[in-house]
Amino acid sequence: MIILYRIIINLILLISPLIIIIRLLKKKEDPIRFKEKFCFFSQKRIPGKLIWFHGASVGELQSIIPIVEKLEKNRSIKKVLITSNTLSSSKILQKMKFKKVVHQFFPIDTNFHSKKFLRYWKPSSVFFIDSEVWPNMFLNLKRKSIPIILLNGRITKKSFKRWKIFSSFSKKIFSIFYQCYSSNKESIIFLKKLGANNVRFIGNLKFAQSEKEQVNLNYNLKKFLNSKKIWCASSTHHSEERFCAFVHKKLKKKYKNLLTIIIPRHIDRVNMIKKELEKLNLKIETFRSDKKINKDTDIYIVDAYGKTKNFYNICKNVFLGGSLINHGGQNPLEATRYGCNILHGPNVSNFSEIYDFLKKNSLSKKILNENQMVNSLDILLKKKSNSKKIQKKLSLIGQKILDSTYKEIKLVL
Repeated sequence: MIILYRIIINLILLISPLIIIIRLLKKKEDPIRFKEKFCFFSQKRIPGKLIWFHGASVGELQSIIPIVEKLEKNRSIKKVLITSNTLSSSKILQKMKFKKVVHQFFPIDTNFHSKKFLRYWKPSSVFFIDSEVWPNMFLNLKRKSIPIILLNGRITKKSFKRWKIFSSFSKKIFSIFYQCYSSNKESIIFLKKLGANNVRFIGNLKFAQSEKEQVNLNYNLKKFLNSKKIWCASSTHHSEERFCAFVHKKLKKKYKNLLTIIIPRHIDRVNMIKKELEKLNLKIETFRSDKKINKDTDIYIVDAYGKTKNFYNICKNVFLGGSLINHGGQNPLEATRYGCNILHGPNVSNFSEIYDFLKKNSLSKKILNENQMVNSLDILLKKKSNSKKIQKKLSLIGQKILDSTYKEIKLVL
């Protein structure tokens, strides 16, 4: 099976220049740093102990920020290498201003590139986050006797069924893990069946919060938002923005000063969203921190990376996208940590245990159609916020998970 995988990944390598060109045109790749994916490194490897974390995108990297903050204080660690696959994740990390951290894009998983990557960076231990599994990299790490730890591991039923088709191959790859820390109890079962050893559940790291996390909105923007009745649709996908626009139109019949904030999952879609919603006779503005907003604005679209928490801090009612479509939902914990009430569609399988927790604590509600959304928001917009109570509860849970996870990581190191 590894031979077939290598044939497929090498075919992908052959067409990768075309893929990169398309992604550059769509502004999904860094015009200079995309070369890191072919192991043309933009940073130097300094002498000393280096540990490596890899996560696919924004959510995975944000989950380990509290861990990295602790590692920054560890004198025995000279460098922390963090890799990811997406441009958005690299931009989020740039804003953190870590002293020991270096970011690179994860290389294409050919046998050649994975070997070259390891020869250059020479990590002493490796942490893969969530559901990132790359066969060539794993096999080459094993050959070098470098331990691989799965951190905040998550295997969905869908991905489990895919891996199960290649049962012997999955056992070969998943057995390489030195230790697996699962983010939920369902994943423990799936990981063990796929061949992983030493699987444990501590808790979901996404409950934890960064020590340096700051919220900072321009004074005039904050003043404008405080003058409005506001709600936020965050991490939205195609068709969900239109759904929210119709909800806005219905609510505005009752709340004349209503403002709907939309934060799309992929900001390269902003112009398309703007054109689509303007056809509904709505007044649209896009985010500019120093720009004066027209008081008659209906929809305010946030087209900048890393701004969600600034809006969660002021907007206490949030619809989480990726849940009305067949996507599996987006992580609601960041919004909940800022005291937000969560509305979501029926498709939240990616974070089912988190949503179960929120539902039990009356922090979230499932909606199936426009009228349900309108009625739920109508109630929430009139209701007094219980944000401080929510924040305190989640802070205690997050700190306990963070401390336990870091204790385990120190044992590995």
